[in-house]
Amino acid sequence: MNNPALRTGLMVIAAAIAVGLYASVFTVGQMQQALVLQLGRVRDVLNPVGQNKPGLYFKVPFVDSVVLFDKRVLDLDLPVQPLLTADRQNLEVDAFARYRIVDPLKFYQSVGTIAQANQRLASFTNSALRNVLARSSRDALVRTDRAQLMNDIQESVNREAKGLGVEIVDLRMTRVDLPAKNSQAVYDRMTSERKKEATDIRANGDQAATLIRAKADRDVTVILAEANQKAEELRGAGEAEKNRILAEAFGKDADFFAFYRSMQAYEHALKGQDTRLVLSPTSDFFRYFGDPQGRKPEAAKGDAAKSETSPGTTGTVR
Repeated sequence: MNNPALRTGLMVIAAAIAVGLYASVFTVGQMQQALVLQLGRVRDVLNPVGQNKPGLYFKVPFVDSVVLFDKRVLDLDLPVQPLLTADRQNLEVDAFARYRIVDPLKFYQSVGTIAQANQRLASFTNSALRNVLARSSRDALVRTDRAQLMNDIQESVNREAKGLGVEIVDLRMTRVDLPAKNSQAVYDRMTSERKKEATDIRANGDQAATLIRAKADRDVTVILAEANQKAEELRGAGEAEKNRILAEAFGKDADFFAFYRSMQAYEHALKGQDTRLVLSPTSDFFRYFGDPQGRKPEAAKGDAAKSETSPGTTGTVR
């Protein structure tokens, strides 16, 4: 009977020892830092930022308690909030922050939890955003000084965050935009401005095209006038040369020249099959038809009479 009781007692003692050992041992991971509390009072800080001492640690069972905090960089996403710039422009700013717990003791004493820390840091960040952006213009925020403004906001938040035992590693504004109703108004204004600019460009283009077309028309008129003048001069020179040649030929043999021109006239006038001419038979046009010498009938008769009564002739008419 004593042996079973002894075995039971030993088992109870062994279980108590095991429970005591389990309750007195804890581990701190590579990415963790810990506070050891003895009846609510901080007894030790293990593996804080700047040290690398993870591993197995001991505590007094049921007297000491351990609070673990993340040693890694934590995220803080801020909701989109409207802000007013120095030039009285309403903007919607979306930002985020990255922070690290650098003093776990101060962090535990000031906020205690990550959720409470996020709430306090969001308040600090919103206040810094309003203060810094209230001194800056929209153009500086959007284009010229955005990086410097973010650094100023980060420094301002860091000054407040030191009291919480945290350090802001990075702070960025992901989106800076006008409110939806203002964006539509700005879009409409930009559209009208672009249309006006396009209209001005078209008007300037039409004006330039009109000037170019007018200059081209004027140049065409001048060129044609000069060409016509040159052509008339050349034509006049040709006609003068032609008349000179004809006059020279006429002077050499007037009868042959008259005969040749009459033959040309006959050729052009009587070319068709149904050519009709209403002329007098005694017209000069037909003088070579009646007499090879081209003399008029009266002249031909007078010449014939002269030849009959002329001395030394036989009086025969051929």
